Amino acid sequence: MKDYQKSKKRVDVSVGESIRILRELQELSQNRLAELTGIPQSTISAIENDRINLGVERAKILARALKCHPAVLVFPGWEIQHENAA
Repeated sequence: MKDYQKSKKRVDVSVGESIRILRELQELSQNRLAELTGIPQSTISAIENDRINLGVERAKILARALKCHPAVLVFPGWEIQHENAA
């Protein structure tokens, strides 16, 4: 096992991209997501295009509407590191 190499991240996904991906997978338009969340469509567009920060409260609201945990939106590139048991 000495010769193995850890895999590398192949794609970096921004917070905005993660929201767009989840929204599109659920076939929601920005307008429909705005209706579900009360967040203006223009704000959702700005978040998806990484022009403004998501913020904790908006993350909670969007996560509820997108049926995911807020951490999925806030930390899209995070990977779980497993420690080897001795």
